[in-house]
Amino acid sequence: MKRIFSLIIFGFITVAFAFSQADLQPVAVVRLTKSEPITVKQYRTEVDRVEKQTGRALTSNERRQVLDLMINERLAMQAAERDRITVTDNEINQQIQQLRSNMAQSLGRQPTDAEFSQAVRNETGLELPGFREQLRKQLVIQKYIMEKKKDFFGTIKDPTDEEVNNSYVLIKSQLVRPETVRFSMIQIPFTDNTSKIKAKEIADRLVRDIGTNAAKFDEALLKGQVPNAEYQAGDGGYLPRNLQAQQLVGNDFMNLAFSLKQGEVSRMIESARSYQMIKITETYLQKNLELDDIIDLPTRITVREYIKSSIMGERQQAAIEQATQEIVTELRTGTPYQIFEANLNL
Repeated sequence: MKRIFSLIIFGFITVAFAFSQADLQPVAVVRLTKSEPITVKQYRTEVDRVEKQTGRALTSNERRQVLDLMINERLAMQAAERDRITVTDNEINQQIQQLRSNMAQSLGRQPTDAEFSQAVRNETGLELPGFREQLRKQLVIQKYIMEKKKDFFGTIKDPTDEEVNNSYVLIKSQLVRPETVRFSMIQIPFTDNTSKIKAKEIADRLVRDIGTNAAKFDEALLKGQVPNAEYQAGDGGYLPRNLQAQQLVGNDFMNLAFSLKQGEVSRMIESARSYQMIKITETYLQKNLELDDIIDLPTRITVREYIKSSIMGERQQAAIEQATQEIVTELRTGTPYQIFEANLNL
């Protein structure tokens, strides 16, 4: 019985070892400047990640495309290393901060670290450390392509006035700025019943001190921006009167904001997590936008600038795709890689 049990255990170890050995088998080896294998495990992990993102199983052709992209990435990284092209941690941090800023615009507030990590996980299937490493590779490859094809990118032309006007004609029916207000806010947050009692005391005192007096509101606003203030205060940004914004701030807040005139101070209102008082600082009526009207209030970008930027973005993207294809063709010349067909289905 003891011998049988030992044989069973040995059998499990043998099977596990076999799986481990299979995982380490190469599906491809890249040899531009050094020998770098792509293992079965690495390939399978990347296929699984893409399948989770797309929500379906990949076809055999699509799985092969995944392998091609992995080969291309390693070829480009080896070429960049050969040419001493690198990126700094600061460059990576700047890109991540830009992503956080984009997320903040959607949320109407800065995301927490947990929220940002979850968003990265949902979008890429990667944990934050893995995402940083992938971002580093993308930035290195992008810098390599830009360096190798800098003369090519220098030929991209700015859009002409005629091109801008033609684009505007096609989209002008969609260029409607909704009624919008900008507001300053005093906010007294709370997390539970105990902190809510304290927050209510502060809110009641502010109501007595400010009333509807705009000047006193501004004084309180400044006091709320000093270190260790007992409440939060500052610019609340721009609030468009549309369904998306209403879902974000709630019906009561939306109705309150648009019931006020510029310079007017609101009553104190209670939300799920704070007491709030606002003052309207700017108002904009709904408008069909002309070329020189502002399309994005926070950045003050006009329709003309927006269209120019969009056209240039399209041209730059087309140039990047063409340059990338040329680089891939150049790097693959001479076939500096080997694919092991027998290992693709391990």
